[in-house]
Parts: sequence; C-alpha cells; structure tokens
Amino acid sequence: MDYKSAGVDVEAGYRSVELIKGFVESTKREEVIGGLGGFSGAFDLKKIKDMEDPVLLSGTDGVGTKIKIAFILDRHDTVGIDCVAMCVNDISCSGGEPLFFLDYIACGKNIPEKIAKIVEGVAAGCKMAGAALIGGETAEHPGLMPEDEYDLAGFAVGAADRKDIIDGSSIKDGDTLIGIASSGVHSNGFSLVRKVFTMKEENLNRYYDGLGASLGDTLLTPTKIYTKALKSIKTAGYRVKGCSHITGGGFFENIPRMLPEGITAQVKKDSYPVPPIFDMIQKDGGIEEHMMYNTFNMGLGMLLAVDPKDAEGIRAAIEEAGEKAYIVGSVSDKGKKGIELC
Repeated sequence: MDYKSAGVDVEAGYRSVELIKGFVESTKREEVIGGLGGFSGAFDLKKIKDMEDPVLLSGTDGVGTKIKIAFILDRHDTVGIDCVAMCVNDISCSGGEPLFFLDYIACGKNIPEKIAKIVEGVAAGCKMAGAALIGGETAEHPGLMPEDEYDLAGFAVGAADRKDIIDGSSIKDGDTLIGIASSGVHSNGFSLVRKVFTMKEENLNRYYDGLGASLGDTLLTPTKIYTKALKSIKTAGYRVKGCSHITGGGFFENIPRMLPEGITAQVKKDSYPVPPIFDMIQKDGGIEEHMMYNTFNMGLGMLLAVDPKDAEGIRAAIEEAGEKAYIVGSVSDKGKKGIELC
C-alpha cells in the first residue's frame, strides 16, 4: 500500500509544478522575492511606503458552477482568468492596485496537463491585472470529487493610499452613473444558466447567429478585468465617488452597496446595449425582468458614480484603456437607498 494506490499521485504533482513554472514566471513583478516552490510567496512592500497612508485590500472568490461548462467541453484555459477577475475587480472597485494573487485548485485526480491549462489562464488574468502570481496549491482529493472534476478559487492582495479609497460616502444628488461593459455573463448566475440550457456538448457547440458564436464559446467568455480602466481614470486626474462590481445578485444587490443612505441609483435600461445572451437566457428560461437584473450583470460589469462635470472625461479615460463605457443614469436623494430601473 502506498499514497498512489490510495489515489494521490505525488509524481503528478511534481509534473504539474514543472508545467506551470513558465506561466508563473511571466507574471513576475519586481517586488516578488524568490521563485516558485517555497512554502510561502514573498512580496516586497517597499513601494507602498511612498503612500501617505497605505492600506492593504484583499479579495477572494471562485469561478462557481461555470466550471461545469469547462468540464463538458474539456476547455480549461479561460476559467483561470475568471478566477483572477472575480478577486482583483473587487480590489480595483475599492480604489486599490492588485499586487499579487494565489490560486487554489482542488481536483479529483491531478492530470498535470489539465492543471497547467488552468494555471495558464490564471497567469493570463494576472498579467491583465498587473498582479504577480506568487503561489498556489493543487490538492488531489480522491473519493471526495470525481476524477475528471475540479474546483478553482483564488485570493488577491492589493494596496491603496487611504485618500484614494472609493467608498461611496461622497455620492450626492445629481451625480452621474457610468457603466463599463461586461463581456457577457461573466462568472455569476450559472446555476440558473445551467437550468435554462441543455448542458450537453452537442448543444453547447451549436452556433447561434444571434450570438455570433457557439453557446459554449459565449458562456465561457472570460470575465472582464477592469484594473486598467480604473487606473486610467486615476491617471487622467479624475476621482470616482462610488464603484460597484456587478457580480452575484446583479443590479439590485450590488449597486446599493456603494450608495449612502437616502440615495437612489436610477439606471436607464435603454442607455447601453445588452448582450444578446441575456435576451436568449430570459426567453428560453421564461425569466421575469426583475429576476434577470437581480441575477446577472445584464451587460455592465461595473457601475461608477461620478461628478457630472467629470463624466465625459472619465468615460473617455475608460475607453482609452480599451473598454466600452456608457452614461447610464444618475443618482437622486428623493427616495431611499436602492436602485430604480427606468
């Protein structure tokens, strides 16, 4: 009897580490100390000493049940981007710069080539965010998970000067709302998506003219990473008053999180294009409009509250960073804390 006969292949673990070394190295920032293989990841914090009042920010999340689609299609190179995005977007949303990231993969069986594909995506996401991938863990769980399945989660740390933290406290009546376009469903609402569509390879590979792609390609489109867009706004000299990362719970749960008491966000539904996948989900699933906006991002991955005089400049800075942005509404103090769709 040995560990391998019990279901844990240590040699496969060593092979996985060898395959991912190049991906990890490609994300390295000058603050990273040492290389892959230590018991902890080390990161030099000298740079944040230049801040007046440095604050560390953190975010942790996973990909959720979106990975079930990756299992069916045997495509594992994009979910890592989703995992990074879900963590670093929260840090950027608070006004911080993501510094480093760690991933955790739990699998039924360690297949080195599959693990390498997952980490390739994680590294790609880290490069988009400007964060270093400084460590991680792959845990083989025989008997706990099916051999061909895995779960993926991550943890990110960032930093901000206290004066630059975005907390929504200065939002006031008349401020403008700017929405930054999503790439589609992102990584939330997939438990509902998987009830709406038949989760078979044949159906996921079917091309739809209305989507301009197969259903599987559309659903596996990685979550947008908004770090560069938020940085572009700051570099251009503008300040964001409030920021909401539209994740699970859609508009109705996430937008109020950035609002002070007594402030209502009024979002105009026809002010931006809603990606066709959401219309398809709604029609095929017979889902009420309120539930759609209470579950999905509906085409806006982030919502910003800004001073009206800065709105066009901020929108231009976002587009300079390669993202699409729209003036989608305003805020009012004539109601209660929450959101109105109009």
